[in-house]
Amino acid sequence: MQYKDYYATLGIDKKASPDDIKHAYRRLARKYHPDVSKEPQAEEKFKDLQEAYEVLKDEKKRAAYDQLGSNWQAGQDFRPPPNWDQNTRFHSAEDMGGFEDLGGFSDFFSTLFGQARQGQGRGHAGFQQQRQRHQRGSDQQAKIVISLEDAFRGAAKTFQLQVPAVDSSGELKMQTRTIKVNIPKGALTGQQLRLAKQGLPGMGGGEAGDLYLELEIEANALFSLNGRDIYIMLPVTPWEAALGAEIKIPTLAGKVGLKLAPGAHTGQKLRLKGRGMPGTSPGDQYAVVQIQTPVANTAEQKQFYEKMAQELPFDPRKDWAL
Repeated sequence: MQYKDYYATLGIDKKASPDDIKHAYRRLARKYHPDVSKEPQAEEKFKDLQEAYEVLKDEKKRAAYDQLGSNWQAGQDFRPPPNWDQNTRFHSAEDMGGFEDLGGFSDFFSTLFGQARQGQGRGHAGFQQQRQRHQRGSDQQAKIVISLEDAFRGAAKTFQLQVPAVDSSGELKMQTRTIKVNIPKGALTGQQLRLAKQGLPGMGGGEAGDLYLELEIEANALFSLNGRDIYIMLPVTPWEAALGAEIKIPTLAGKVGLKLAPGAHTGQKLRLKGRGMPGTSPGDQYAVVQIQTPVANTAEQKQFYEKMAQELPFDPRKDWAL
């Protein structure tokens, strides 16, 4: 069996950072992807890239691989060092860093990292069977912005996303894709929607990956969200605050009546139970009182304020210790 230089396969230095490894793999994967590449032996080169990336992206597998040192050259006949099986190889799926499928990788890879799978009855024949499996496409993630009204009521919406796709010339490029999404009633920012088999296409007839859409609710001019609770600022006049009033207040489900008790003050929160975002435990809506004072623009208006100052002696700063 021949020794494989994974660093050379990806065209990187042995001191390459995880980001360097990722960027090198992505660049070369686009070049040799069998579905789009016209390069000779593209499929074999793509498999070599996947194998190298699987090892070098994982801290444990990379460390084990690096233990082989620089005594080997690519293409040389390779045999594991003495006691490699006892001291270095992985013996459980957890030690393998979650790697579950060795299909399509070389005997060199299987020799170094295949013990965990062989222990489950998957020897050389098992690896040959795995090589014959199709490869599932990668999952994709994207963020979509929705209105608060659509999140409250639920809606069927159409979005355009920039995704990698094969163009008419067979090259992998970013293209605009239109998707239809059903926004569930009571959706919240950060919630993810899964669109099965809407991710990148698979290889060799393998099924496509999934598309995960993260929701973000855009800012609303009237309402704000805190969890499932909805807040609205309630501007009132000084006389409404002092005497009380019946006020019509907007909610996302329509207008409702709200009773403002006499003596209201700025910052006071009035609760409308169950008027927040829908859900198993619906949120509430809170109206936050904000007293607004009319501007005195005329002599008569100023005189009115002066009369109030005389007949309604009030010092809002009486508790200050000055």
